[in-house]
Amino acid sequence: MAKRRGVMSDELKYEIAKELGVYNIVKNEGWGAVSSRDCGNIVKKAIEMAERNLSGK
Repeated sequence: MAKRRGVMSDELKYEIAKELGVYNIVKNEGWGAVSSRDCGNIVKKAIEMAERNLSGK
């Protein structure tokens, strides 16, 4: 089975993690230590950003 490639760039994930205040967890313990709720919030924020870019705002 081929390894699945991520859709979001690492740069974008780190940027959003900083905005949401979970960057220190990622930096110190890795993405596995981030709660499911916080991961969901990161995805939600990325979707909002993508929708804004698509709408031209």
